[in-house]
Amino acid sequence: MGERGAAVAAEDVLLFVNAAITATGQREFRDSAGQQRLSLDFLHAYMLGNYRDLYAGVLALDINDHNAVLIIRRLLETASEADAAQRRREGRLIAARLALLPPQRAYGLFGALRRAGVNNRRTRAIVRDWLAARPDLAFDAVKYRGGLRETLRHTHLVPAGDELGTFVFRPLTRARYATPLLEAWRRAHYEQGALYDLPYTVAEGFAAKHRIPRDVFLERIAPRMTRLETLRLRESARERGAAPVPGELDRMPLTRLASYVLALPLDERRRRRDELTGALEASAVRLAGRHRGSWGRVTAVLDDSFSASGSGTKRRRPLAVALACHYLLAALAGRYTGLWTSGQQDALLVHPYGPTPLGRRVLDALETAPSRLVIVSDGWDNAPPGLAAEVLRVWRTRLDPAGRTAVVHLNPVYDADAFDVRRLSATVATAGIRDAEDLPALVEIAQFAEGRTDLAELTAYLDARADRMTAADPRERAR
Repeated sequence: MGERGAAVAAEDVLLFVNAAITATGQREFRDSAGQQRLSLDFLHAYMLGNYRDLYAGVLALDINDHNAVLIIRRLLETASEADAAQRRREGRLIAARLALLPPQRAYGLFGALRRAGVNNRRTRAIVRDWLAARPDLAFDAVKYRGGLRETLRHTHLVPAGDELGTFVFRPLTRARYATPLLEAWRRAHYEQGALYDLPYTVAEGFAAKHRIPRDVFLERIAPRMTRLETLRLRESARERGAAPVPGELDRMPLTRLASYVLALPLDERRRRRDELTGALEASAVRLAGRHRGSWGRVTAVLDDSFSASGSGTKRRRPLAVALACHYLLAALAGRYTGLWTSGQQDALLVHPYGPTPLGRRVLDALETAPSRLVIVSDGWDNAPPGLAAEVLRVWRTRLDPAGRTAVVHLNPVYDADAFDVRRLSATVATAGIRDAEDLPALVEIAQFAEGRTDLAELTAYLDARADRMTAADPRERAR
């Protein structure tokens, strides 16, 4: 591969990484779900056909679960096209990435493989070892029984122990189970008290069957609920005007917590200012960890224009990412300034409104003399159009050619037509972002885009990430 070919390959990989981080095949503010899926499918096919090793290596990056599943599925579907060394490397990456997926995603993937007729020896080995590593397969049998049943049937695997196999395929044929969770499920069919020993989503169905009042059920099932389930119930309770479900907001993931805050009316945010601000700051500090206060002078330009409202399926998602980044950057910085495109001074009260005067805010940001400027926006600079690109060009080429101020643009929205996230300027590094939790790693990735780093350096970076990812489980689980 010549120098030009290597440069093109590096650009292709970076473009795909941005898509794999931001795109989920769902409707965005400017693109339909169909446009998103069509664009994403093309990118996956292109990468797999031209850069199989790099395509697999992307599994080691902080891409979203939707694209991780697509990569795993395509690698397994085309296993015959890989040589022995590639299959071994892919097997390790797939096994490591599967361990990070939520179980419902993994069972959904196994179902897709079943429908596609993928059932080779390597696939069966990967599924077998994933099941063997599950911390509590009885829990899976109760909560994901359909997915587990189809997975076992397709791969011809037999679960350990007589009880589990019976429960998965003929659950009501036994008079009693020795496993407490399986027995609770059996008893819950006719005994109301037993359902409170089940996972929330399973118990909810039994509560409806027994016609238990919703408030009584929620009060008694609360100890069995996960933090995310508690947060979702708080959101739905607010929308219905019902009493809120208790929960520890400061223990919630930062971006998810930001979404919850933005769903609240402005009056309620004002009333609960101390609680909400404290929760956001605590979550950000926990996420920053040992890097707290180590980033020097940081200024952020944060997009709260009307397009940050997202879509019906991703409501306020871009704004939630920006709000979460605001609190995380404040925790990472030694000195921090946050500038919203609307001019809003109070981060807790931001809401999607108005045009996107990015250029003006970038000018304001550069006047603070930051050592690092972070722009979180969908890149649609329109008040006036193109000002941000010109400001950044002049800044980088004339006023700061030595790069004393590091500038990075993080874009939470995939542009289906461009097969990438929208960029502000060719002189500024741009990376896609799905969750604020990934911000530190994405700033690291963005350096490759800024200088159009050669393929060898990018490949070395992917290999290093892959080594770290697979080191947690040294067993070669896929043959």
